[in-house]
Amino acid sequence: MKRPILETAKKLQQPNDAFAQEFNEKWEALAAIGTQILMERPDLEKLIGTGNGTMAEDNNRNFPRFMMSLFLDYKPEVLVETVLWVFRAYRSHGFQTTYWAANLNIWVELLKKNLTPEAFKEIYPFYNWLIVNIPAFVSLTDIDLSGHAQL
Repeated sequence: MKRPILETAKKLQQPNDAFAQEFNEKWEALAAIGTQILMERPDLEKLIGTGNGTMAEDNNRNFPRFMMSLFLDYKPEVLVETVLWVFRAYRSHGFQTTYWAANLNIWVELLKKNLTPEAFKEIYPFYNWLIVNIPAFVSLTDIDLSGHAQL
């Protein structure tokens, strides 16, 4: 069940070093802005569950660090396994599956506004891949969270 998603991840291309460096120079400021936008959402508790604000803030700081590591040394297996781990871990703490679409869309808008068009063109496919594959991540982690099977 995981193989198809891994095959799509293998089609992503590691960004050019200059564009990865541009992301590296901006990710901390973008994470702070993105966290503020997320925390101001009126539906925040519905997205992340009660008492999970700190966890969401941590995720917004750790997420771009992880993406930066991929941009420097892309390994599709690491991307897939890490995303599945994040979905399992955060869902087990009460995060709803709608959280990822909401947060990733914030990130896409921030990247579009703050990266050069050339950098955005190379980095956006990773974020788009994450957004498009949310249903697959949900399905795969539904199996894990139900206790019926292990990946």
